[in-house]
Amino acid sequence: MNETASLRARAEIDLAALRANVRALRERAAGAQLMAVLKSDAYGHGAVPCALAAREAGATWLGTATPHEALALRAAGLDGRIMCWLWTPGGPWREAIEADIDVSVSGLWALREIVAAGADRPARVQLKADTGLGRNGCQPADWPELVAEARAAERTGIIKITGLWSHFACADEPGHPSIATQLSAFRDMVAYAEKEGVEPEVRHLANSPATLTIPEAHFDLVRTGIAMYGISPAPELGTPAELGLRPVMTLAAAVALVKDVPAGHGVSYGHHYATPAETTLGLIPVGYADGIPRHASGRGPVLVGGRVRTAAGRVAMDQFVVDLGGDRPEPGAEAVLFGPGDRGEPSVEDWAVAAGTIGYEIVTRIGGRVPRVYVNGTAGPAAPGGPAAPAGLAAATGPSASAGPNHPAGPNDPTGGAPQ
Repeated sequence: MNETASLRARAEIDLAALRANVRALRERAAGAQLMAVLKSDAYGHGAVPCALAAREAGATWLGTATPHEALALRAAGLDGRIMCWLWTPGGPWREAIEADIDVSVSGLWALREIVAAGADRPARVQLKADTGLGRNGCQPADWPELVAEARAAERTGIIKITGLWSHFACADEPGHPSIATQLSAFRDMVAYAEKEGVEPEVRHLANSPATLTIPEAHFDLVRTGIAMYGISPAPELGTPAELGLRPVMTLAAAVALVKDVPAGHGVSYGHHYATPAETTLGLIPVGYADGIPRHASGRGPVLVGGRVRTAAGRVAMDQFVVDLGGDRPEPGAEAVLFGPGDRGEPSVEDWAVAAGTIGYEIVTRIGGRVPRVYVNGTAGPAAPGGPAAPAGLAAATGPSASAGPNHPAGPNDPTGGAPQ
């Protein structure tokens, strides 16, 4: 019996697709290194298995948002370069420095906390410039002071400045005037830092859309997040297929119930849908607690029995209903919410349109009670500097790589239950 056959729902993660996407993105930025961005549990796909696959395909850096995400990768055995960029005062600076993680600094408070951390090795620090996004990063007016204090700390041996970087605001909008403005500002801020004696290993600005469409922004390193998982950063840039990418996640559930109902029968909370004629209803046992957006009520598409159906009525916490129009699939039949489209199933982008959001949110919100099933893994060595893939990764079932105190790893977890 197929070990996944009895699952209520599953998110199948195709690691061969992820490796192919990394290779395709490396070709787009052939002169630069590639950072595999693994924040938010690798956008819901499982951080450790995706890190291993990305390394195998040639990613030389791993990137996370929070320090705990970066430290979890180290705890799971990932070596090589890891960068983390979202810090708050009192963050675990010493632990990150001693774990050899590159830490991002946007202001003097962070630099001073690093200097005061008392780590036993020099901190690898990357200075972030705010070139126009208006989030994290140092404003141009404050850049000279930050650079001067960082250089002073570097001369004492407490830190090593390893990178200069920034982030685009509108790279997913081709031709947006802010793109050229940010490129110019970044070049100016890098030139100033280098004039003051900074010798960065890497300068980087390009996210996924810039990697795909703005070659002059590639510099020494590109940071690929959503594109690595086979999802288009924006409809304006093209579909995944048009961009040479393949979706990595397929979300499916087992139909829990099929029943006959008369015409005019209300469906789900609030009776926002009533059957127009005598029909059959199918119960899909996932809901907003699993990450299915309630905003897609009445619109979310699902492939059942070879036909795409639409969520009938409201998406509830644990389940929603589709009108099968008289068809009678057996309970346990597969319902595919989204995938690469090989069988005519909907895409992540289809669900994003149905929910009025973006593809990023659809995959990252798939919750911990939906097991991740890894396919097309390898047990061979990773790229230089990375660990070997776990032997069971070729077809393993377990919770997502967010396994931890609140999501304990199952017996078949491909990471062995290590903190992730």
